[in-house]
Amino acid sequence: MAGRLKSKVALVTAAGQGIGRAIAAAFIDEGAIVIATDVDDSKLKDLKADQRLALDVLSAGKIDALAASVAREFGGLDVLVNVAGYVHHGTVLDSSEQDIDFSFDLNVKSMHRTMKAFIPAMLKKGGGAIVNMSSAASSIRGVPNRYVYSLTKAAVIGLTKATAADFIKRGLRVNAICPGTIESPSFRDRVAAHANRSGISREAAEKDFIDRQPMGRIGTAEEVAMLAVYLASDESAFISGHTHLIDGGWAM
Repeated sequence: MAGRLKSKVALVTAAGQGIGRAIAAAFIDEGAIVIATDVDDSKLKDLKADQRLALDVLSAGKIDALAASVAREFGGLDVLVNVAGYVHHGTVLDSSEQDIDFSFDLNVKSMHRTMKAFIPAMLKKGGGAIVNMSSAASSIRGVPNRYVYSLTKAAVIGLTKATAADFIKRGLRVNAICPGTIESPSFRDRVAAHANRSGISREAAEKDFIDRQPMGRIGTAEEVAMLAVYLASDESAFISGHTHLIDGGWAM
């Protein structure tokens, strides 16, 4: 079915690669007016979005300026998808204050900044949908060597539920997607890091990731994107404030 997001104005962060790019592409296919952003806008050049913009989600000023521009041109967003993030590797003993500060800034405060900037115009339009990217590695499941990452992704679940509760009577729905292990450039980096740490081949390192999956495979960015389409569309009009696992049964 096409046209599920017809004429909805949607902004996607980290749309240059991986899950963010798959979501932007799926939204385009479903008829949305897509504003694709990435800190490196060269990654957006082949994406057929209506607007392709550089955006540093660590900068409140740049986010506020973009929100003002979107409000002038479109009256505000209908859909906001927060994907930008970073996967820190290590236990509490491997984690510095700087590691925690950077990860919270990128993984959590970036979503605070975009929601604070874009929600006012969304409310004026009558509401809309926000989709925040969390993870199965969060308050849902403990995962080895993901201490800082899990802290931040648990916080994403908290801010999602709090924002959903604050605005549920004003037409704004807020949900979190919690992926398991998904094929992406970030995943390939983690495979390489695991291989280097363990002194094994990349093939063996990838097999370690696959072996922990009950379905026996890694998920795809396109599968996550289809869930994002659903949560952004009117089909999910009665759903807000929830975590949506897409993990191949990893956390069951």
